[in-house]
Amino acid sequence: MKRKRAEAVIEAVLFTMGESVEIGRLAAVIEEDVKTLEDILKGMEERYAREDRGISLVRLEDSVQLCTKEDMYEYLVKIAKVPKKMSLTDTVLETLSIIAYKQPVTRAEIERVRGVNCDHAINKLLEYDLIAELGRLDAPGRPLLFGTTEQFLRCFGVGKLDELPELNPVQIEEFKQQAEAEVQLQLDV
Repeated sequence: MKRKRAEAVIEAVLFTMGESVEIGRLAAVIEEDVKTLEDILKGMEERYAREDRGISLVRLEDSVQLCTKEDMYEYLVKIAKVPKKMSLTDTVLETLSIIAYKQPVTRAEIERVRGVNCDHAINKLLEYDLIAELGRLDAPGRPLLFGTTEQFLRCFGVGKLDELPELNPVQIEEFKQQAEAEVQLQLDV
């Protein structure tokens, strides 16, 4: 397939899907190997940047997605309804960070780290599509396993989990103290 045609096919697929598509699947669609596809994607990314286009290619793990550039948001707001903003409380953020750093993780493991029930936080994170059920642990009761989603990567501006900042021991100790304080508050009530 000629390069121009391959780019058009890639754009059509990514635009229509509206979500990320695995690199291997895209290569199969254009009937090229992954290396050739990567060269085409790199050229598309450079052209989008050079021509100051309103779209960009975003890489998420082993996938790619066609997205609106961040600096276009103000224009989108003028034509579309204001998108629903996520409200991430400290409790929800702490739960999300535990899942992000320990995934796949069960509800019981999250609660063991936090020291409190985390049903509300997990439900909020599922609602916002920041986490997903990844399956079940092969253990008594077969508890659900949770992990982060591509939406999590998008929202926090990372391409893959390896790019998450490392936690330092002081932060870990602060999380433990906050969780212990929450437990004490619940016991006092």
